[in-house]
Amino acid sequence: MRKLTAVAGESDAGRKVKYFVRGTMGVSYGQFTALKAAGGLRVNGEIVHANYELKPGDEVTVLLADGAVKAVVPEDKPVNIVYEDEDILILDKPAPLACQCSPKQPGGTLENRLAFRSPGLPFRPLNRLDKGTSGLMAAAKNAHAAQRLQRQLHTDRFLREYLAVVEGRFEGEGVIDAPIAKEAAATVRRVVDYERGVPAVTHYQAEVSGDRYSLVRLRLETGRTHQIRVHMAHLGHPIAGDFLYGKENPRLPGRFALHSTRIRLTHPVTGEIIERTSPLPVELAALLEDKPMELWDA
Repeated sequence: MRKLTAVAGESDAGRKVKYFVRGTMGVSYGQFTALKAAGGLRVNGEIVHANYELKPGDEVTVLLADGAVKAVVPEDKPVNIVYEDEDILILDKPAPLACQCSPKQPGGTLENRLAFRSPGLPFRPLNRLDKGTSGLMAAAKNAHAAQRLQRQLHTDRFLREYLAVVEGRFEGEGVIDAPIAKEAAATVRRVVDYERGVPAVTHYQAEVSGDRYSLVRLRLETGRTHQIRVHMAHLGHPIAGDFLYGKENPRLPGRFALHSTRIRLTHPVTGEIIERTSPLPVELAALLEDKPMELWDA
């Protein structure tokens, strides 16, 4: 359960507490309805009705329930957390590692690892990463934070930046504005389709241009399934090791050369700007240097 507290100011005099909680405190309609029923709406420590009129200096407290937590088998394996507080987590996910468990994959995921580290804490990822993608991802620790952060997705308040090693010489910078649709008769694969597709926009900038491989920095404006992978393949420069849109690379077993390198978001409760970065993994940097596998750690 998450407890939020705020103090009414002079401008809130006479304002009904329900509008203060849903406006100033950012509590959703559904959460507000639930906390009313559970006696979780209080002013100066006393339970009040939704139409209570505030006075300057009133301390408003809400108790937000989290709901049921699905059963997840905990696994005692490492989790790299680069930021954590009462409301959010930022994790640096290795590859290959799936984010969440499912009926087809009940174990061996990041969710299973977090269930061991923090029993009873629901896993609410904001930006999911493919199994073969490494790097930073944000997750909410409660329903209120999740609801607030969802509003930031696909806005300038939630920045997601990636590094990709792509095949061939890639140069310049620009914007890929190419709608994406599910490929006919396929269960996973997506394609650029200007008739059936939904809008998908990716910003790119070449960082290193080589004859065999190039390093590209990418920023998502939208968040479609496999967006970067589809867009780079559409340009004729599939991501190295991408078995679905390019070709497998024996130097990248189980993964491809895509890394979530930077996240910046506005904290859902405090309003603070939170930013974290993660360097390009050694196995991806080695592709650019064209090092043989035995020298990757050199």
